[in-house]
Formats: sequence, structure tokens, C-alpha cells
Amino acid sequence: MFDIDKFIQECDSRIEKKNNHKAVIDILSRAVENPTDLFNHFGEPTQGGIQKIYQSEKFSILNVVWTPNMTIMPHNHNMWAAIGVYSGREDNIFWRKLDNKEHGKIEAAGAKSLEKCDTVPLGSDIIHSVINPTNKFTCALHIYGGDFFETPKSEWDTETLEEAEYKVEHSHKIFREANKRAELGLK
Repeated sequence: MFDIDKFIQECDSRIEKKNNHKAVIDILSRAVENPTDLFNHFGEPTQGGIQKIYQSEKFSILNVVWTPNMTIMPHNHNMWAAIGVYSGREDNIFWRKLDNKEHGKIEAAGAKSLEKCDTVPLGSDIIHSVINPTNKFTCALHIYGGDFFETPKSEWDTETLEEAEYKVEHSHKIFREANKRAELGLK
């Protein structure tokens, strides 16, 4: 059975000793090994979104549900992260900034597919975009090494690949639009 309070305490204790993404990856791996327990705690998803589980200056925990066929623009976190998928699939495209380019342009630098029970640590300088390529909801626990909602971040326009200030409301809008498309049966 997934115990959210114990999960938060374990993360807190580990981060207190060593504040990096590798400190919590085994805790996260244990949690996503039992998707049924997580569904019993969070419920079966009916729409995509970002659910805040825990937020502090030291770390944040989110339950992220990616809507079917959803894409989120390239963005950074400006803090380490650990991602654990407990249902579906999350395709990550990793990006790097181009030298001597105006507007902070980026180019694709790699990719990684995460499936059910997979985890990945992300360093604080990582830029990535996320795609749920399936017709089902993808669910993942995200642990961040700081206050996810208060730390300034960047996002990149999907057409021009130019850098701009990350706005949480923009992400919420993308989730709302993806949920609407899913309700209408559109991709």
C-alpha cells in the first residue's frame, strides 16, 4: 500500500543528507514498482493535469497525468528532478542550447522513452519536452529538488525554438486543451 506521508518523509530524510536526483531515485523506483497501489491512492485518471502532492523550498512532489497524445513544449526546471512512470509511456526529447544563437535557441540532443515502472534522474541543467504517444493516460510521479512552483524556469516555443519565461498557466492551458481534444476524440 502506498503511504504518501512515508514517501514524503523518506524523500525529506534522503534529501537532507544528499540533495540531488540520485538521492531519491531508489525511493521513487520502489513507489512506481506497484502501480496498483498508486492508483488506489490517486484514483484512475479521467483527465490530464498536474497534482501538487508536496511543496517546500527543499523539494516538491507532483503526480503528473499526461493526456493521450499530448505534447508539452521544451522546458527546463532549473533544479534536479527524478521522474517515475507508473502507467503508460512518456517520450522525452532532450535539448541543448545552441552557442551564439539569439533568443536562446535550442536543438534536439537525444531522447529517452519511459514505460511503466521506469525511472530517470534529470540534472538541473536538463531541457526536455514530453510526449505521451499513446491513446491512454500516462501517469508519473515527479520529485524536484526545490520549489517547483516558485523557481524561475524557461520554456521554448515549439515552432521557433526561442526561449521565453516559463509560465505555469501556459502549461495548465496545454493540459486543458489536450483534455478537450481527448474528450472530443481528437488527436
